[in-house]
Amino acid sequence: MGVFKIEGGVSLKGEITPQGAKNEALQILCAVLLTPEKVTINNIPDIIDINKLITLLGNLGVKIQKNGPGSFTFQADEVNVGYLETEAFKKEGGSLRGSIMIVGPLLARFGKGYIPKPGGDKIGRRRLDTHFEGFINLGAKFRYNKEDHFYGVEATDGLIGADMLLDEASVTGTANIVMAAVLAKGTTTIYNAACEPYLQQLCKMMNAMGAKVSGIGSNLLTIEGVESLGGCAHRILPDMIEIGSWIGLAAMTRSEITIKDVSWENLGLIPSVFRKLGITLEKKGDDIYIPAHTDGYRVKTDIDGSILTISDAPWPGFTPDLLSIVLVVATQCKGDVLIHQKMFESRLFFVDKLIDMGAKIILCDPHRAVVIGHDFKSQLKATTMSSPDIRAGISLLIAALSAKGTSTIQNIEQIDRGYERIDERLRAIGAKIVRA
Repeated sequence: MGVFKIEGGVSLKGEITPQGAKNEALQILCAVLLTPEKVTINNIPDIIDINKLITLLGNLGVKIQKNGPGSFTFQADEVNVGYLETEAFKKEGGSLRGSIMIVGPLLARFGKGYIPKPGGDKIGRRRLDTHFEGFINLGAKFRYNKEDHFYGVEATDGLIGADMLLDEASVTGTANIVMAAVLAKGTTTIYNAACEPYLQQLCKMMNAMGAKVSGIGSNLLTIEGVESLGGCAHRILPDMIEIGSWIGLAAMTRSEITIKDVSWENLGLIPSVFRKLGITLEKKGDDIYIPAHTDGYRVKTDIDGSILTISDAPWPGFTPDLLSIVLVVATQCKGDVLIHQKMFESRLFFVDKLIDMGAKIILCDPHRAVVIGHDFKSQLKATTMSSPDIRAGISLLIAALSAKGTSTIQNIEQIDRGYERIDERLRAIGAKIVRA
């Protein structure tokens, strides 16, 4: 198991370019199963979770050609559906949460899709009901083996379009259902659909393949089923979670950093939430420039003077994946912040490690934490800690880079699951971090 050794308290400077979006890539890669023709995808991040999914596609019989860094061509013209019922697949599919999204395309094109209970971050309950209820609405039959936690859906006579109201605006659930509906007979409407930029990207890609998806960007999607889809070329957006991570890093280390090519129009509330924390962000073309906050940053209270509350919500609300970053940034602000993590009940449990470093945090319950800012008058202290999940891991890394002394972060495979060559890229802007 690798570890990071970090000498904190060092000011950074330079430019950093965000990787391709992990959450979009997981959806887009699964969509290559919808067609026997070639699909070329660019700006794929080189991270553990994505590489696992590419390996899984290869084991399913998808032909994979690497064109260059971040660029692959896929052709699913000889898919081995029988692999889904092997013990090797049960082990492989269970190690990656994103594997759930192969079910929709396989069901649509081959009439059946199976998946073991997916893995991923241990951040609380992550239900799959929305996915399978959507497939059932389209006419699929559902079965579940409790002994080995194996899910299956079958539609031997094909899927039929339907009207449905999702019980939650699940991003992966919406993606899975849309991928199944594009090859169904008739028209499907999905109300309370997720509308994140990554889901919009998936719909635009499928339309380029010949699908008929309308309402993109809204919470009401209409899909007219088609008989088949063709190939296309697609470029993945920059990762908004990584962009938010670099904003937090700049603030905590009081560094002057430019984040390149961020796709401002797809950032939603991210810039405004960090500005509420008092962080200065300047738009320069499609870049974000963050000056060194040598005098710190002051939280903006609500209009009536009450404590600032930052909470997550479905898009266009603030993404839950950045609340861990915001919490860390708040430890050195001027003022107090209430962090309300609504979606996952275990995501805030990493704050005990920040408290060990000297942060003033009151964990009210599994969903809420009050952060009392230090205003850099009391620097965080270096310590040894372990990364519990991707987002908590990067948050602890940011804390370590701002702390006085040398910190050790264990279980860094969690960070590598979501961040490409992070130690190399940080060293390029002056960070003192080594992988041991």
